[in-house]
Amino acid sequence: MGDRAAAESTRKAALSLAQESGNAEIAGWAHEMRAWFALTTGDYRGILAASQAGTEAAPTHGVAVQLAGQEAKGWARLGDRRQTEVALDRGRKLLEGMPYPENLDHHFVVDPAKFDFYAMDCYRLLGEDRFAENLAHEVIRAGTDFDGSERSPMRMAEARITLGVVAARQGDLDQAVNYGEWALKGDRQSLPSLLMVSRELAAIVNRDFAAEQTGPEYLDHLTALSRTS
Repeated sequence: MGDRAAAESTRKAALSLAQESGNAEIAGWAHEMRAWFALTTGDYRGILAASQAGTEAAPTHGVAVQLAGQEAKGWARLGDRRQTEVALDRGRKLLEGMPYPENLDHHFVVDPAKFDFYAMDCYRLLGEDRFAENLAHEVIRAGTDFDGSERSPMRMAEARITLGVVAARQGDLDQAVNYGEWALKGDRQSLPSLLMVSRELAAIVNRDFAAEQTGPEYLDHLTALSRTS
C-alpha cells in the first residue's frame, strides 16, 4: 500500500513478540521482511545484514531458505558472483532437506518454484541470460494451473520481465516490450518489486532503443505506473 512507516513498525512489533516468546521462525520472517524492504529501496548492504541476522535467528527453519535467496539477491546486485552462488547453494541444500509444503498458497513457506524464482533474479542480474531464461520459463510453467489461470501472478510478472531483459540484450525490442507490457497488466501487483525489476528492462530499452518508437511508449507506461506507487 506504500505506507513504509506502518510496515516497518508492524515488522518491529512482530520481531519483538517473537523475541519475547522465543519463536525463532517468526523472528526469522521479521528479518526476512527487513531484507525485502531493503531490496526494494536499493539498500543492498541492508539486504545482507538482515538476511544474515535472520539466518542466525532461525538457521534450521524454512525461512532460512528464503533468507538465503534474499542474501543471494543482495550479492547479485553488488556484482559478487561467487557469494551469490554460495548463498544459492546453501538455500538449495536447506530446501532439499525439508518436507514439501502442504499449502503452496501460504506466503510463509518456500517451495522449489519460489527458489527458482530467486535464482532467476540473480542470474538475470549477473548477465547469465541462458540460466535466467530457462528459470523464467520454469517459473511461468510452475505458476500456471491446468486451466491456464495463474497461481503466482507476481512471480510470473517478474519472470516475463526477465524474458524481456534477455530479449532486449539480444536486440529484439518488440519481444522485450511485449514481455514488459504483459508484466505490467496483471491485476495483483507488488509495485515496489515490480517497478524494481521493470526499471532494469527500462534501462536497457532507454540505452539501446531510444530512437525506436516502441521503446519510449513502454517507458511512458512505466513512468505512469511509478507515479501511482
